[in-house]
Amino acid sequence: MDSFELNKILGALLGTCILVLVTSFAAHAIFAPANPEKPGFEIAVKEVAHGGEAKEAAAPSEPIEKLLQTASVEKGAGAAKKCAACHTFEKGGPNRVGPNLYGIVNEHRGEGRGFNFSAAMKAKGGTWTFDELNKFLANPKGYIPGTAMGFAGVPKDSERADIITYLRTLADSPVPIPTAAK
Repeated sequence: MDSFELNKILGALLGTCILVLVTSFAAHAIFAPANPEKPGFEIAVKEVAHGGEAKEAAAPSEPIEKLLQTASVEKGAGAAKKCAACHTFEKGGPNRVGPNLYGIVNEHRGEGRGFNFSAAMKAKGGTWTFDELNKFLANPKGYIPGTAMGFAGVPKDSERADIITYLRTLADSPVPIPTAAK
């Protein structure tokens, strides 16, 4: 191969590179992408009222006592399967990402169970009454800001009542279902 042939090959490669570069500049000039004002994706979250409690959790549509009257343990067991990724339900079961939930109704919040609860859960104190469970399951991070529970919540009232009814049965002596005030 002589130098003339080598010059033709190198000239073709150089010409191709220049053509691609010019085409790229022209494409960017014609189809300039618009940069977003704020980088990243917007994630939809529930609005939080001034007191730190979510609006949905602050004003339930119906009292939990009324919802529990028609709740189903079977439906609650099915709905609680989404909780099984982080919690166990059997007596003496191990803790996972979250604590074991056997006997949780009317138990002290944020203590015992051999689980290291978040500071926010410990600071909230109190007991897990039917109403407290209802508010927490509606929007965990809205009801107890700073909780380590990453679950978004159960927005449907009847589904929460089913889950709470199921949790009520997970005890040596289940707490009686409260009657709705008339």
